[in-house]
Amino acid sequence: MALAAHSSLVAKVREKIAEDLTSHSRGDEYREYAAAVAVYLGFAVSKAADLSSALCFWQPNAEHLKIAPTFSRHALTYHVDFAEGNPFSSSSGNYFRQVELLCAALPYLGVGPAGIARQEDARSVGGLPARVVSTDPPYYDNVPYADLSDFFYIWLRQSLQPVVPEVFRTLLVPKAPELVADPFRHGGKEQADSFFMAGMTAAMRTVCEGQEKQFPAAVYYAFKQSEADSGSSSSTGWETFLAAILEAGFSVVGTWPVRTARPGRFRETGSNALATAVVLVCRARAEDAPSITRSDFRRLLRQELPKALKALQKGNIAPVDMAQASIGPGMAIFSRHSKVMEADGSPMTVRTALQLINEALDEYLAEQTGEFDTDTRFAVTWFETRGFEPGPYGEAETLAKARNVSVQGVVEAGIIKATAGKVRLLKRAELDDDWEPETDDRLTVWECTQNLIKRLEDKGETVAANLLSRLGANADPARDLAYRLYQTCERKGWAEEARAYNGLVVAWPELARLAAQVTPGGPAQQDLFR
Repeated sequence: MALAAHSSLVAKVREKIAEDLTSHSRGDEYREYAAAVAVYLGFAVSKAADLSSALCFWQPNAEHLKIAPTFSRHALTYHVDFAEGNPFSSSSGNYFRQVELLCAALPYLGVGPAGIARQEDARSVGGLPARVVSTDPPYYDNVPYADLSDFFYIWLRQSLQPVVPEVFRTLLVPKAPELVADPFRHGGKEQADSFFMAGMTAAMRTVCEGQEKQFPAAVYYAFKQSEADSGSSSSTGWETFLAAILEAGFSVVGTWPVRTARPGRFRETGSNALATAVVLVCRARAEDAPSITRSDFRRLLRQELPKALKALQKGNIAPVDMAQASIGPGMAIFSRHSKVMEADGSPMTVRTALQLINEALDEYLAEQTGEFDTDTRFAVTWFETRGFEPGPYGEAETLAKARNVSVQGVVEAGIIKATAGKVRLLKRAELDDDWEPETDDRLTVWECTQNLIKRLEDKGETVAANLLSRLGANADPARDLAYRLYQTCERKGWAEEARAYNGLVVAWPELARLAAQVTPGGPAQQDLFR
């Protein structure tokens, strides 16, 4: 009832403003003013709706207890109980707060020549002059935007149909033309995939043809998808999207990982959700672009990808984002050629290219492992096989010999426990709370990484930073190890353990900053652009 009342009042406010100004000599201008006020008030009603459904709940992580919105993620989620705000109060969920937030933003709007906003189909828009494009396209089948938009559309339509009737022509949001791969809408996965591919290709071709040639197009993309069922090491979302870009005539000339997610968002809590979008910098592919063979492509990946990946690590990109961020520099190599030829003479598919890029990423992380101490290399290999579960002593002894160490030596290093014919890695909870790197006679990168995580999780950033300041040359290898262990956990499906390694890298800039304060000249925050 509150939302219905507020929605109907928006139109009345607009009428009242127009009525008060009808006799003014600048009537037309003030009618536009009345329309603008109505639009902003309509936005406030729409925002209030997000905090006024039976899917809202109390947000426990807030500094002050408040109501979490309906759309904490791109889905309508089920909750056993719900929190209901008072729309006329001064507390969480009230309508007046939404108006205040809108008013606070208005002074920051740009002032200058009038802009033009048009709602058109990106696949067929035409008649526009040369332009510079920066776009964040749909993510394959990740988000059913049109379905979710109905939640807000009904209130906006009631408030704003008289103001912008062309936007609110239909009772609900149109679904059929939406460019997402929805199998329920298109009669199956294959049909949905074909629909998305054709539509994205057409949209990107329009962008490519209309793009101002002296500037590149910037395309944001963030897609994480597991395809364990198919055994594929590539993502259908990325594959289809990249194939559309290449088919449209674009070449990826650069990539720029951008942290687009707000820290502390609900989606981030207790999950390995992506926090980074990859901006693909695209230009029209040269007409005389050469073709190369599969072996040439793999050679170029080995030559160029490690440098790009090292820069990503120095920029402290989260391990959860590493796989998708590596796609950019890999596809830059692939797309600058007219085609990559397989041994049988057929052109390489984007799916195959993504698989080779993933293999190159694995090789890069494996090479980093080779730079660790022998005890750590033993632990990494054992972890990949057993995790923290016990295994036969004989198996451990065989691995130890291959790493030129002994099981007893790794025990003395404080990494494993060997009893009753079984060997297992020590869990972080079993590590000595008083462990100090300066007094460790057999210091390992494994211990550094695990103890950093333990202190970060148990005692916070300040205590962890104090330890980081005393790791010396082992500091950067400890972070590199976190990347490697995260990759193993992601592949094995060990989500909880993966969060620990991802969390360490995400916290690293702050730990480095605090560590530098502890010890002058200590580890400094790395900069992606340095």
